[in-house]
Amino acid sequence: MRWLCDENIPRNLVQGLRRRGHDVVWIRETLPGITDAEVLGLAVRERRICLTFDKDFGELAAAAVLPPDCGVLLLRVQPRPSLESSTEIAAAIDARADWAGHFSVLEPGRVRMRPLGRGR
Repeated sequence: MRWLCDENIPRNLVQGLRRRGHDVVWIRETLPGITDAEVLGLAVRERRICLTFDKDFGELAAAAVLPPDCGVLLLRVQPRPSLESSTEIAAAIDARADWAGHFSVLEPGRVRMRPLGRGR
């Protein structure tokens, strides 16, 4: 899958997703300091799913018309800088293939998904 990881995503998680074969762009490596709207715009342009801890992306995603191969995955887990925690999150992400086209929330023990408005 093609992911755009927000600046707040820990390095261990970015590396874990890459090790699992995901195509990951990390804002901290490429464009640190850009706004949330710019992050979402980049995800749309590059047809990526945005991975973030930032709840503001819920409103941005609801207001946007996103192409079907984009989406937002909000992590609502306690970010711990440990490799174990990042491995668990990466495994939960890997367990599904339907993140695109949804605003999703990953919480301990459950996933909530809502379809997003779609562009042409």
